[in-house]
Amino acid sequence: MQNFIINGQKKLSGEVEISGAKNAILPIMAACLLASGKSTLNNVPYLNDIKMMAHLMRIIGARIDHTGNTMQIDATNCSFYEAPYELVSKMRASIYVLAPLLARFGEVKVSFPGGCAIGTRPVDLHLYAMEKLGAKIVFEHGYIIATAKKLKGNSIKFSKSSVGATANALMASVLAEGITDIYNAASEPEIGSLIDFLIKMGAKISGKDTTHLVIEGVNELYPVPMEMIPDRIEAGTFIIAGAITKSNIIIKKCIPQHLESFLTKIEQTGTKLLIKENSIEVIPTDKILPVNIKTEPYPLYPTDLQAQFMALMCFAEGESIIEETIFPDRFMHISELNRLEANISIDHNRASVMGVKTLSGAQVMATDLRASATLVLAGLAATGKTTISRIYHIDRGYEKIEEKLQKLGANIIREQG
Repeated sequence: MQNFIINGQKKLSGEVEISGAKNAILPIMAACLLASGKSTLNNVPYLNDIKMMAHLMRIIGARIDHTGNTMQIDATNCSFYEAPYELVSKMRASIYVLAPLLARFGEVKVSFPGGCAIGTRPVDLHLYAMEKLGAKIVFEHGYIIATAKKLKGNSIKFSKSSVGATANALMASVLAEGITDIYNAASEPEIGSLIDFLIKMGAKISGKDTTHLVIEGVNELYPVPMEMIPDRIEAGTFIIAGAITKSNIIIKKCIPQHLESFLTKIEQTGTKLLIKENSIEVIPTDKILPVNIKTEPYPLYPTDLQAQFMALMCFAEGESIIEETIFPDRFMHISELNRLEANISIDHNRASVMGVKTLSGAQVMATDLRASATLVLAGLAATGKTTISRIYHIDRGYEKIEEKLQKLGANIIREQG
């Protein structure tokens, strides 16, 4: 078991480059299954979730080569239509193979997903979309079995916005007969990136960046190359790293437009941001102001940056209220922040953060991906030594985060526990 050891209160400086977006890459990897032949994805980082998806796709029959930041996926010889429990139980994003396998081969067997500690994330909307397109779905021994001789376009009206369900609905409908309308579709940049990829493959989709998508089914898709978008959540995490340590750093290879609601909240703390086309410079403030946030679907404040913002609010001069509406159980980091002598209380899905002058280093434990990044941020600003265990969580979504922080001047090392 590996740990991070952080000696805090070191000023950071310099530049950091943002890696490709895991949450955009995973559905695009699955979308490669829709076409026979070799697709090439550029700007693909080495992350545990990406490695696990690649392993699952190899079991399905795809040939995958990941060299440097380039991934080649050849889906020509895919012939196994099952996503086994051993893999799906470890990573929820495995559900993304549901639609492409069903659309291309007419059948799929996928274990109910797991791999996430943030409460329950039901797949009801995914299955609803497949049924609307004509799939027959049965459940057997913990597996979802979906069959359809040919999917047919239909109207899909989601009861709530869901990135995963929107992605699966898109991947199923591009090869369906006729027109599909998706209402209340997610409009996150990761969905936009998937739409760009599918269109490049030959799909006919309109309505990108809106909540109403219209898909005209085609008979065949083709493998293509594509550059993966940068990770807006990693960019936001490093912006907070600059703000929380009161350091001047520059975040490069990012897309500021993907972070507008987040950047507005950061500026309300008193931190100044110099925003350019593909970079953001953090100009810190001596006095961090308290700011309330409420997580909501894009383009409003992202749930994946809720925990990190809470770490920043631990140093604000006053009280801030943080409300989580996407995943109400996404507060497991609070008990660990309080171990560092933060002053945070919870009332259902609302957290009250009373700022303190400083946090004090201690032994803490990561409970999920974003919580682990939050503890790193808190440790960077705390006095003394902070030891973070179970850091395998952070390797799911941040590529070599300790090396990037070291280059900025942080005193952080990875050690065997």
